[in-house]
Amino acid sequence: MRIVRQLLALLLIVLTIPAGSAFADPQHIVDPSQLAAAVAQRVATQDADRAAIRDMLTRQEVRDLVTELGLDMTRLTAAVDTLSGADLERAAASARQADQQLVGGASTITLSTTTIIIILLVLILLIVALR
Repeated sequence: MRIVRQLLALLLIVLTIPAGSAFADPQHIVDPSQLAAAVAQRVATQDADRAAIRDMLTRQEVRDLVTELGLDMTRLTAAVDTLSGADLERAAASARQADQQLVGGASTITLSTTTIIIILLVLILLIVALR
């Protein structure tokens, strides 16, 4: 009886090994190339947002305002790399809006109260993050 059980166990092991490897084919919900493309697109968007902020920080009007506020321009420029997520998106949107106004011939920057609050919040976050 003991030999029969051992043979039956051996038979079951032999039969389950091929079935296990047949079902072990790696299946992905999302194709790895699509995932890589989505990550690359996200990185490119963040790089474009940081570039928009850096471009705005190079404008003389902004440099004058930063100096008037008593902030260190080098620290602000370095802090752009630390921004991420919603803060980065809001700062980039504000920078693009201000840039459009200046390119459009405006000699001064007219900002809404919401934009000023967002800019001040981002500046406060940068100052706290850099300390």
